[in-house]
Amino acid sequence: MFRKTVFFLFFSMLGTPALAQAEFKVTNSELDDRKAVFGTVQSVDIVAARARIGGTTRGLVIDEGSAVTAGQVIATIEDPKLGLQLASLDARLRALDAQRKLAVTELDRMQKLRTSGTVSQARLDEAQTNLNVVTGNRAAIAAERAVLEQQMSEGAVLAPAAGRVLHVHVTEGVVVMPGEPVATIAAERYVLRIELPERHSRFIREGDEVLIGERGQAPGDIDTHRKGTITQVYPEMSQGRVVADVEADGLGDYFVGERARVHVATGKRTAILVPASYLGQRYGVTFVIVKNEGEVMIQPGQRLGDNIEVLSGLKPGDILLQP
Repeated sequence: MFRKTVFFLFFSMLGTPALAQAEFKVTNSELDDRKAVFGTVQSVDIVAARARIGGTTRGLVIDEGSAVTAGQVIATIEDPKLGLQLASLDARLRALDAQRKLAVTELDRMQKLRTSGTVSQARLDEAQTNLNVVTGNRAAIAAERAVLEQQMSEGAVLAPAAGRVLHVHVTEGVVVMPGEPVATIAAERYVLRIELPERHSRFIREGDEVLIGERGQAPGDIDTHRKGTITQVYPEMSQGRVVADVEADGLGDYFVGERARVHVATGKRTAILVPASYLGQRYGVTFVIVKNEGEVMIQPGQRLGDNIEVLSGLKPGDILLQP
């Protein structure tokens, strides 16, 4: 009898710690009521690379999707008339150089003859004037030549900003006019442009945080979404919708015009959050252990960190035990 009592007490002491389970009291929590909308990847600035002179397109080195840097030469506009005009100015400069050399020689001779009294002062002034006229004409032609050189250098079509080429409007050998666009470039800064119904316009503010889903538009798990920030809310509505821009890292890898799922907070709601460790599954059914009630089947929702939102099956005040 004594031995049976000792064994009973021994096994009773071993089983005592196993009966102590962690408890969790169910309460209501306030969460952001997020609405899922689609945002479109857009470039903040879309600029056009334009031809500054008229001529024929040569050396086109870009195509749709090409990455360019600011100031990169993407094409060259050639005008054969500019080369002929430059050759004409060079010939005129050589002629004026010869005239200037002759005028300098004539002035030196007049100065020597004036010293000896052979010629009058009028002849000396005339020689000085001839030299001044030739020097002025040469300076004017040199300035005209510099303008022509600048015009020829403007035949290089430069990318106005770093980014990606969206459209190429010309092909090799096409004649373009001054100001005509050669390519359209999306600058490197990209945003997600979202549209919300008018009834949610009072909730959206600059600086609000949003959650961005992965590429492919799959709903996924909100806990794994990337974070973004609303940087601009446009003051004008479009077809009953408020438009806003969202900035986030990694948008440069997207296609311009690609859509992504964005979760925007449109108010607050009450929800029940339960640590994931208190949930169990059996035969595809999720359940929890409620103190004094046993197993209760629940409907789980989204995962938020280490917690799971419970949509139905629990009420505030319930005490949960770990399964």
